[in-house]
Amino acid sequence: MPDVKTPNVKKETTDFLVIGSGVAGLRAAIELSNHGKVTVITKDVPSESSTEYAQGGIAVALSDEDEVGIHYEDTLKAGDGLCREEAVRVLVEEGPERIMELISWGAEFDRDGTRLAFGLEAAHSRKRILHAGGDSTGKELERVLINKVKAIHGIRRLPFTLAMELIVRDGACLGALTVSERRPAALLARATVLATGGAGQVYSITTNPQVATGDGMALAYRAGAALEDMEFVQFHPTSLFLPSAPHFLLTEALRGEGGRLLNARRERFMDRYHSEMELAPRDAVSRAILKEMERTGSDHVYLDLGRMGGDFVKRRFPRVYSTCLTYGLDITREPIPVCPAAHYMMGGVKTDILGRTNLRGLFAAGETACTGVHGANRLASNSLLEGLVYGRRAGQTAAAEATGLSKEQLALSFEPVPPQSIPAHDEIRGDIRRLMWQEVGIIRNEQTLLEAKRKIEQWGYITEKSFLTRRELELKNMIQVAGLITDAALSRQNSVGAHFRSDYPRKSAGWQDHITLRKND
Repeated sequence: MPDVKTPNVKKETTDFLVIGSGVAGLRAAIELSNHGKVTVITKDVPSESSTEYAQGGIAVALSDEDEVGIHYEDTLKAGDGLCREEAVRVLVEEGPERIMELISWGAEFDRDGTRLAFGLEAAHSRKRILHAGGDSTGKELERVLINKVKAIHGIRRLPFTLAMELIVRDGACLGALTVSERRPAALLARATVLATGGAGQVYSITTNPQVATGDGMALAYRAGAALEDMEFVQFHPTSLFLPSAPHFLLTEALRGEGGRLLNARRERFMDRYHSEMELAPRDAVSRAILKEMERTGSDHVYLDLGRMGGDFVKRRFPRVYSTCLTYGLDITREPIPVCPAAHYMMGGVKTDILGRTNLRGLFAAGETACTGVHGANRLASNSLLEGLVYGRRAGQTAAAEATGLSKEQLALSFEPVPPQSIPAHDEIRGDIRRLMWQEVGIIRNEQTLLEAKRKIEQWGYITEKSFLTRRELELKNMIQVAGLITDAALSRQNSVGAHFRSDYPRKSAGWQDHITLRKND
């Protein structure tokens, strides 16, 4: 058997490194491009991110019937007492300017005549949701931002490039070790912005794309950055439930426009669980569906759009209609089988309202970050707005606070990366996803959480290894993030927002505390 050569690590420099190419990463890159050369790395094609799959829309107080203050109050209410008020204020106050900026760059939002058309979603007290193409808002934002980035000469994009580890010396981040086609490289940068999106793939049932494996959170944790609110995982109440189909997200707007939830017996049931019925917060609707599934012995419920009319459904939700039709389901004629799915991380890399982490030179934005905007439960359609507002802020701060790389830093050398492997990585990946869904899912308790912790610790050896393949690097990150979610869920001995423990079903002493996790603490 021939010897396996250990790849050498080449070294490159850039002014600014952005890891991730969703709405937050692209908006940060655009801002940074005014101050130096920017390198954007993404482990897939640039358009493959959670942004592209966001159907519901983008919330912003721009309509005549709305006010920034009302959007602020709705966000705080959804966050169930754990939002950081200053962070929310920044979001709602700067949001309108970011939307008008997008329009000036060519974004085409749906209109009613010449005026922007606004929709209603659960937990919003006003119609403030902008859509594009009916239910393809994220795709439109991605199109506009990618086109803007392509037009800027100083932004270099490196697809199919993964960050293996952040480079940290003396409490400062100096870039990242990356790998592309099994060839490692050290990419040194004056400032680094993490914008890798969420971690839904640690759950077996999720609306998230394959790329959402918690990479930025795991990278930051291993580097010594603080993570916060990791127990708060939002489960979307309605994902498509068909044996032949992925768990395609069925936008909140379907219920906002009058869609009704029915159990396996085709009975409406939300009146038994919440006064706001189908428009209750997502955590309440998800738990209600789960309980109704258990009560009726079914693995799904139904979302009935019958009252809307077929023409309206096709016009308002063309992507949902065509996708379901692909799998043989005509949603204008029959109810949609649905079940809850892991959807969004409220927690992440802890930042201030300027995008700073506790490591000098490291910034974070979007779903990777935890600014405190979402508290214990994200208000529907605030995520794309957060990516725009805080992506720009992180870019501004990174540019303002970046320092030049010293001669010593430029002279850093890096050991060759040993090509290790995990022969059973796909099996372990499946095991951990099922474990998280069953034991650290919508309803938790100490027994299930301790069982999850015990099993996750058995895979801990994987997080100490170095890998040169995407699947193995993703598995390493998934194990790390699954452990962090579980540890935080064990620590929070109360129920608030999206975190529900059957052994502590109410808010109790310490419920307003934020749980911060840091390596070696």
